[in-house]
Amino acid sequence: MRQMIIIGSGPAGYTAAIYAARAELQPLVIASAVEVGGELMNTTEVENFPGFPEGIMGPELMERMQAQAERFQAEIVYDDVASVDLTGQVKKVTLNDGSVHEALSVVVATGSAYRKLGLPDEDRLSGYGVSWCATCDGAFFRKQEIAVVGGGDSALEEANFLTRFADKVYVIHRRDSLRASKIMQTRSFANEKIEFVWNSEIAGIHGETQVESVTLRDTETGEERPLGITGLFIAIGNDPRTHLFHGQLDLTEEGTIAVKGRTSITNIPGVFAAGDVIDPTYRQAVTAAASGTVAALDAEHYLASLPEELLAPATGHVDSGSAPVAGSTVDQEGELVGEH
Repeated sequence: MRQMIIIGSGPAGYTAAIYAARAELQPLVIASAVEVGGELMNTTEVENFPGFPEGIMGPELMERMQAQAERFQAEIVYDDVASVDLTGQVKKVTLNDGSVHEALSVVVATGSAYRKLGLPDEDRLSGYGVSWCATCDGAFFRKQEIAVVGGGDSALEEANFLTRFADKVYVIHRRDSLRASKIMQTRSFANEKIEFVWNSEIAGIHGETQVESVTLRDTETGEERPLGITGLFIAIGNDPRTHLFHGQLDLTEEGTIAVKGRTSITNIPGVFAAGDVIDPTYRQAVTAAASGTVAALDAEHYLASLPEELLAPATGHVDSGSAPVAGSTVDQEGELVGEH
């Protein structure tokens, strides 16, 4: 048994691992078999992460975070989680290979996934003109003509932000009206750099090494036409990766894991959450990393308050005369309660 398991290997997961490992909690990081490093592995140059004035490639940033966690003896496992049982004092995490790992605390840092258009060249040109984050990539499109796909508040916020850099921003929407709030619509209609393309969807993305154009399909007539752009920002929503925790962890209306105030504390004692899986608003690498710090510190305080008979098996200091009290439970503050 361990003191801590961290599920996820993005900025939140690796930062939690760095803090936990430095506190000698010997965390096990379940990093995934196919999505190690999270969404930043699909990003090219990152210019807004503090400490890198010349910018850094997304994959390199995640490799450095991993190396820093491993320097302090965090253990990384490259597999995916099949199921979890978070309800007892000892949390159980079962991996796809059938192995079961136990810990007194779990940090959930599974992130979120941007919804995609499902087009053949979408992933190929990701980071080369196709993006899901205007804040991350907008500055790369100065004086260019680009497009945003979507009709909600997020799409219009992205479009207005992008006009700081681009000469023209097309907003491509499947319908002839927007679902965004009135204030966002008013602001967008008044922006001279924004042009709306109604009743249209993206049928194809084109370019050898960089986005050069897209094919628009009229949603009413089916007619197709080209649109020359150098950037395509997809803003059709994102889905927090919470499927493993349904029925155990409370969720918010936005579908993210619910935490108490500015903490990482969930509804289950000993379970903490961090990063994009709790954040429906900002979804930045730096905010995710900060959130991972909070989760590690919250978990450390929780573990420090546990009775020694519960903590001993996880720390390797097992007293032959010590054992958990049968039928007892531990609350979020670590008090032994409920003997029966």
